[in-house]
Amino acid sequence: MNVEIEAKMRLIDRAAVESRLKELNAGVDAEWLEINTYFDTPQRGLKSSDQGLRIRTEVAADGQRTVTITHKGPRAHGRLKSRSECEVNVSDPGQAATLLRALGYAPVLSFEKRRQRWHLNDCHVEIDVLPYLGEFIEIEGGSEEAVLAVREQLGLKEAPLIRASYIAMLMTYIRENQMQEQAIRFNGSTGPTESVDKIVAAAAD
Repeated sequence: MNVEIEAKMRLIDRAAVESRLKELNAGVDAEWLEINTYFDTPQRGLKSSDQGLRIRTEVAADGQRTVTITHKGPRAHGRLKSRSECEVNVSDPGQAATLLRALGYAPVLSFEKRRQRWHLNDCHVEIDVLPYLGEFIEIEGGSEEAVLAVREQLGLKEAPLIRASYIAMLMTYIRENQMQEQAIRFNGSTGPTESVDKIVAAAAD
C-alpha cells in the first residue's frame, strides 16, 4: 500500500509554470483524459470515515486506455494532504462497477478531468483541468520535504494549499448551484466563476 503525499493549488498562470518546468529540465508525459467515478454505500459510510473508492479510466491521445480501482484511506494530520492509497488495475470499467455494486457500493458522482504530468526531482507535477472548477496543480512525492521543495522551485511557495479533493469541491459546486447532474463533463464552459472562487478559497488553507 502506497502513501499519497501531495500539495494542491489553484493554477493561476499555467504558461509561467510550464516555462519554469522546462527551465528545470522536467520531463513530461502526454496529456490524457480521465473519467473518475466515485462510489459509496447508501449511508455514505466511506465519506463519513474520510475514505474514498474510485474507478478511474485514463484515455491517452492514441486511444490507449488504463482502468484502475482505487481505495484511499483517511487523511493524516499535517500541512500537506497525506493518505494511504491502494490501486488495482482492471481491464473493464463496466465490470469493475458491477463488482462494486455487488459489494453494496453505488456510484455517487462521475467527472472528467484533463491531466498533464511532469517529472521533477522524484516528484510528479500534475496540471489538471476540470469542468466548472478550472485549472489546478498537484505536486506528489515521497515526503513533505520533497513536495515543498518542488513547490518552491516552481515559484508557488505563497500559493494557498488546498486539502479538499476534487470530488468534494465538485459536490459543493453542484449543491450550491442546485444541479442534479451525476456526471460532470467538459462542455466548453470551464472557466472560474464567483461561486467556484468561493469553493476554492474555502478549500484552501
